[in-house]
Amino acid sequence: MARADIMGSDKTQTALTVRILGRDYSVACPEGEREALLRSAEHLSTRMSAIQRQGKTLGSERIAIMAALNIARDLLDLQRQVERRDAGLADSDEEMTERLSQLQLRIESALDSSGE
Repeated sequence: MARADIMGSDKTQTALTVRILGRDYSVACPEGEREALLRSAEHLSTRMSAIQRQGKTLGSERIAIMAALNIARDLLDLQRQVERRDAGLADSDEEMTERLSQLQLRIESALDSSGE
């Protein structure tokens, strides 16, 4: 790993090569963030491979855009969940339905056992 120039900040950058969808890319990486960048590249490559396997003939750029949109949607969904949790709001409809079903079973069970 070769050292790169300091890019307008006090942090030292290193050059790191990552492989995404079978191609190597050299990127600058702040010291201490190597593992996070490698995990990010692996995640992106996995998502891009899944899109590529769907069978449609797409160029790498289009695959990258589709993967980025999917990852951005996931991020926004997670942010919304955290905001709702922090605000004390109810969970998603699916989670609420599951909770209600469990509560209904408990009520029925309690009624059955009290009627004996």
